[in-house]
Amino acid sequence: MNSSDHEKEAMRLKEMYRFEEEYYRRDRLLVVGCDEAGRGPLAGPVVAAAVILPPFAEISGLNDSKKLSEKRRFKLEPIIKERALAWAVARVEHDEIDRINILEASLKAMSLAVDELIEKGFSPDVVFIDGPHTMRRVDLAQQALIKGDSLSASIAAASILAKTERDRIMIGYDALYPGYGFAGHKGYPTKAHREAVKEMGFSPIHRRSFKVK
Repeated sequence: MNSSDHEKEAMRLKEMYRFEEEYYRRDRLLVVGCDEAGRGPLAGPVVAAAVILPPFAEISGLNDSKKLSEKRRFKLEPIIKERALAWAVARVEHDEIDRINILEASLKAMSLAVDELIEKGFSPDVVFIDGPHTMRRVDLAQQALIKGDSLSASIAAASILAKTERDRIMIGYDALYPGYGFAGHKGYPTKAHREAVKEMGFSPIHRRSFKVK
């Protein structure tokens, strides 16, 4: 990366801290970013991450996990974990998703991740959440940010940790339940996945409330 590219990346990262900066200016430094991975798949858990970054931590390449390749996400994961003040991941399984619906399961996974941070001694000043919904609790200051994984460094970091953790889980399931291709599509409704379900039926980790089109 030449000096011009480095300057552009530094400016982009600074812009991703604009929501956090409002709290840093008031000495409210424990800003938590929350995001989930796995709302759309036909199988497997939904995984959420909660991350507290130091103020204006410079993590080159930090971005919405959907804008990064799988290889890049896995390279950034240990950097985020090393530089974060604290981080946590949590999951809600397929059967509970069927029972309470995917939105509530996603919010529950985020809540569990935040609770783990609190148990570690990090009580949030505010929790930024990707999307239009906040967690079903009144004990935390929360702010929902639509497309927050592109707007907030904290949420972007959480999106990467949630995605890489879920990818590992689904790769593990591929060995347990061969034939569905979980290591490749990670449970998302690709044509090959739908055809495998039609041919083999549901695996033990499929979400029965989701339609296989």
